[in-house]
Amino acid sequence: MTGTGNLTNYHSHSLYCDGRANMEDFVRFAVSKGFTSYGFSSHAPLPFSTAWTMEWDSMNDYLAEFHRLKAKYAGQIELYIGLEIDYLNEESNPSVACFRELPLDYRIGSVHLLYNDKGEVVDIDVSADKFRTVVDKEFGGDIVRVVHLYYERLMRMVELGGFDIVGHADKIHYNVTAYRSGLLDEPWYDALIQKYFDAIARKGYIVEVNTKAYLELGVFYPDERYFHTLLEKGIRVQVNSDSHYPERINNGRPQALAALQASGYRTVTELHDNQWKDVLNYEF
Repeated sequence: MTGTGNLTNYHSHSLYCDGRANMEDFVRFAVSKGFTSYGFSSHAPLPFSTAWTMEWDSMNDYLAEFHRLKAKYAGQIELYIGLEIDYLNEESNPSVACFRELPLDYRIGSVHLLYNDKGEVVDIDVSADKFRTVVDKEFGGDIVRVVHLYYERLMRMVELGGFDIVGHADKIHYNVTAYRSGLLDEPWYDALIQKYFDAIARKGYIVEVNTKAYLELGVFYPDERYFHTLLEKGIRVQVNSDSHYPERINNGRPQALAALQASGYRTVTELHDNQWKDVLNYEF
């Protein structure tokens, strides 16, 4: 256990994907706020172009800009480079060679996309209103099926590996609750997510407490109700803001650290000296 403070963030997006500022803007803001450790995790390329993911032809520039900033700000902040990699299918996920071979410090594994019955890719990482439309139009209103499809993909991602951090572990929970109130309290849902957390625990992945939506929606991903469950299963956690704007890199962090403390967590996992270390949670 060490004590370097909890002003860290390893989930952030710059202009290389769908972020709203260049990488140096994020670094300068992090330094001005006293962050000790900061990581970039642009959305990794998919087999098709999107408005929110990197293209492969930007990868060398992404890595070069990181190394420029790491050298420029040495002694002021520890900088790390990663990617947020989607599980799309067996050919495109964090475990495949093209991602494993990149010179990264860490990788985040996430699911944002499902396939409908026509084999078409459907984005479910949308607002609650858009999510309702997607479920009704693409999946015939079968919210239970959508939830199962989502967790099946997460389970396969966990099984295949190739990453360090589980990104926004149950991000669908807000939208499904908006679609059908009380769904998270239904026994089948709890059984599903318990199985998922058990698989994460067996593999030893870190689970981020994603604070991106906290100030707007009042929720964390995973939902705060599961913090004690994660602790009981021996899962390491960290707090990430999934920031797309420099001024939001600390949004929700104090609240998340306090909620973890209230759930029994005494440490969070951070990158320092190129190693994942359990660091004292300064909220308690």
